[in-house]
Amino acid sequence: MADQWEKAENAARGVLGSPLQNLTRALAFVAIVFVLATTGFVSAGWNLDDAAYMVTLTIFSVGYGEVRPIDTAWLRALDEATIVFGCTGMIVLTGALVQVFAHFQLRQLLGIDRMQTQIEKLSDHAIICGFGRIGQQLAKELHDAKSHFIVLERDAAKIAEAREAGYLCLNADATDEASLKTAGIDRARVLATVLPDDAANVFITLSARNLNRRLEIIARGEVPSTEGKLLHAGADNVVLPTHIGAERIAEMILYPTTTRFLGDSGPMRDLKRGMREFGLELEAVKVPGDGALTGATVGEAERRANGAFYIVQIDRTNGQSYLRPGEDVRIEADDTVVLVMRSNMVSAGTIFEASREPMRVGRGYITDG
Repeated sequence: MADQWEKAENAARGVLGSPLQNLTRALAFVAIVFVLATTGFVSAGWNLDDAAYMVTLTIFSVGYGEVRPIDTAWLRALDEATIVFGCTGMIVLTGALVQVFAHFQLRQLLGIDRMQTQIEKLSDHAIICGFGRIGQQLAKELHDAKSHFIVLERDAAKIAEAREAGYLCLNADATDEASLKTAGIDRARVLATVLPDDAANVFITLSARNLNRRLEIIARGEVPSTEGKLLHAGADNVVLPTHIGAERIAEMILYPTTTRFLGDSGPMRDLKRGMREFGLELEAVKVPGDGALTGATVGEAERRANGAFYIVQIDRTNGQSYLRPGEDVRIEADDTVVLVMRSNMVSAGTIFEASREPMRVGRGYITDG
């Protein structure tokens, strides 16, 4: 409702001018009529007090009667002109006053002024461009973390959803630099453009980088080939949701133990999120019976991984656990091994899943271990 009223107001303003401009013009017109009419009566021999009083009675249509006789052609013409232009000016002035009162009362009723005041107070905030599925989830996470942000979305229905959720938002096109300025991009800390349109995300990234060189920009990409374009346009980080989703599914297929062992509680998510800031992952791997590292010691496994992971806990099937196991502890079949990984979990964890490579001895082969 607020967005529709604001659009209608902007359209009317383009034709009629703003309420304050109309009020100023009406006041100026009435003042000019008053001065000219008063000057005319003074030139006919009236004193200034009588002339001003006569003009006031006339333009306000009070009708108390003439202060002095209107007995010449000049005075009659002047009085008629004062009536026509003065009364017209007062009608326009009254309309302008009504328009101003209605304008500010409606803005207050719809919360537009309050929203603009909130936006102007923002500093070091985040700007979310787009309120689709990813934008909605991102806004929820930031809202839960009590982080300041504003949503830019041109779809009125989605803006209504954002307002209903209690988010600060603007019904505006994020590809328009004026919209980014209204959202306080010069004071923002980070911008996330998460539209499902790669071309729009590239354009927004270019505009945002041009408006704020210090801004951190996180951009969404639909296809891998867009990543380079977004980085070239000025994005600091590019997220490919399809790639991340496929990677997560692969993790669940290859390492189902991780979900069961570590769970998905709030504290665990916070821990994993904090580790990701340092480029680390916390995962659990079920050791297969014929895996490449089955039977190896912790020290041997970490050396063979070449720094890809470090073992922080081993849980046996008999209930025995090793927290921060020493290098001489052996990894047995069916152990649950908790790893802190530096690289991608899929590539690091495959070391456990790999089968033992046979070694050639003479004309035959033997397996390692």
